[in-house]
Amino acid sequence: MGKVVRFSRTYPVVAVTLIVGAVVLGLLGLGHAPAAQLVATVYVAGVVLMTSIGMVKDILRGHWGLDILAVVAMVATLAVGEYVAALIIVLMLSGGEALEEYAASRARSELTALLDRAPRRARRVLADGRMEDVGIDEVQVGDVLLVRPAEVVPVDGELLDESGSFDESSLTGESLPVERVRGDALMSGAVNGQRAVQMRATAAAADSQYQRILALVAEAEEAKAPTVRVADRFAVPFTVVSLLIGGLAWWLSGDPVRFAEVLVLATPCPLLIAAPVAFLGGTSRSARSGIIVKGGATLEGLARARSVAFDKTGTLTHGRPELVEVRVVPGAGAPGAAADPDELLRLAASAEQYSSHVLGAGVIRAAQERGLELSPGVDATEVATNGVEATVDGHRVRVGKLAFVREVDTGAELGHLEPGCTSVALAVDGRFAGTLVLRDTLRDNARDTVRVLRREGIEHVVMLTGDNGGTARSLAEEAGIEQVHAELLPEDKVRLVGTLPPPVVMVGDGVNDAPVLAAADVGVAMGARGATAASESADVVIMTDDVGKVVQAVAIGRHTYRVALQAIWIGVLLSLGLMIVAAFGHIPAVAGALTQELVDLACILYALRALRGPTRTPTSTPTERREWRSSPPPSVANGGPHPDRASRMAVS
Repeated sequence: MGKVVRFSRTYPVVAVTLIVGAVVLGLLGLGHAPAAQLVATVYVAGVVLMTSIGMVKDILRGHWGLDILAVVAMVATLAVGEYVAALIIVLMLSGGEALEEYAASRARSELTALLDRAPRRARRVLADGRMEDVGIDEVQVGDVLLVRPAEVVPVDGELLDESGSFDESSLTGESLPVERVRGDALMSGAVNGQRAVQMRATAAAADSQYQRILALVAEAEEAKAPTVRVADRFAVPFTVVSLLIGGLAWWLSGDPVRFAEVLVLATPCPLLIAAPVAFLGGTSRSARSGIIVKGGATLEGLARARSVAFDKTGTLTHGRPELVEVRVVPGAGAPGAAADPDELLRLAASAEQYSSHVLGAGVIRAAQERGLELSPGVDATEVATNGVEATVDGHRVRVGKLAFVREVDTGAELGHLEPGCTSVALAVDGRFAGTLVLRDTLRDNARDTVRVLRREGIEHVVMLTGDNGGTARSLAEEAGIEQVHAELLPEDKVRLVGTLPPPVVMVGDGVNDAPVLAAADVGVAMGARGATAASESADVVIMTDDVGKVVQAVAIGRHTYRVALQAIWIGVLLSLGLMIVAAFGHIPAVAGALTQELVDLACILYALRALRGPTRTPTSTPTERREWRSSPPPSVANGGPHPDRASRMAVS
């Protein structure tokens, strides 16, 4: 009984229609046909009135939808006395909502699974060794937590035990458990293996990876698929053809019942239901692969993409620049401040503590590896994409791009750079003090990513970067990218994206990428290590540090869009075929209304194919796929992390 009440509250129109239908059938069984017709006519007329009000509002806004056919079909069946068929049409339209919700709940299963398993509590280890259960929001950075077998890691942290095994499939799409050793980072949302482990929290719950994913998933669930936009491409022609067939059938036969019989089979449920089910399925399939897609419109953009633009640092490259050389300008800066390469590096790293740029992280890492002790800075300011300035040990230090340093010393020069290298200029107390030369290597699968994107029909692949031209061109050539734009500011990237043939997909990962990710038709953020601002601005967030997932996102988008269109066409063609048969009087109105329900079901079942995703891996041959599935690489078999490889670019 509880289920019936819950169903009635969720779908009141369906429930009322079923009750009215039962009443009508009961009256007919008792021989009270006029009363049955009156009840059905009044009820259907009320539904027609409600639907017409919404339809007129849409038309006044310039939106010609599919409600016109539904209204005409209901009015026509009432006009010719086919009131049972009219009731079935109402049930079909309202019941279509229930069918769609059932299919959508299955399609959303991967997304809702993430939300349902969100950790609520954590076990904190106190200084005296005792345990206490705390709410997830009470966990603070530095807390030692116990994660029991099969429990979800509550917040981001680092492993304190010697080793542990974790299932990260809900985060990365990687089906095999990964082994972590002491000091390794643990992602919140990963599931612990068969042994209890201790970890130290490195982020609060709100700042942890899993909570970011949950926020993105919630946004993806709320985002509406381009249902109306896709369906409306068929709305006007389908309406015109349906009315034409019905009108011809009436004119040639002289029987207005034929018009109603045709229009019963023209109800637009397949068009209204197929598209949202397919797009929800594609969104769910993406989530299962570690790709969070914010709505069906994004999948359509990926499907129709003609241009893909890549940021360089942290996107096409690993984003871990290594220090190659420290070049000191003798006598520059304050006495003793720039005479020693280690001192120059220490000052630069101390200032870079206040920068969010990946090059700054590389400078800090290099200083720490040399055992240099960094000093706190004061009056620190960062100019996005240019550099940072701070007072360190009494010296005013400015570090960043050459142009940024030239603002205080016009004589600053970088000197020759080897291909693939980039540099950070440094000024101390208003004088050019030297440069730090760093190298950031190209990802192993970057070239294959570019190659497969072109093979999949992407016409333009470009690099947009703020780095110097020599470094950008060298890495672009290595990646197989011919069109390069370097030394760009964020506004330059936004402007250049606007000149590319749309739809444009922009792939980036940093704070300075947020504006261009928002400006592109589809913004893709490398969310594993990228900035929160970039993830929030993007339409797609890749939760693994793998640029090859861009190929998989495009493949899933194209597959989903193709399935949506095919499901719509199945509904259209079946309806048109049945309308032609009905035009010759071979399908009574009631039988036609019931037959249309089968058409709806066929469209829904076909649209659910989007859940499976593409049937092939677009980045490897069948032989390579068989080898990957039968024998994982040695590093995986031995419990090590998965390498950055092309064969994982689009695991299906």
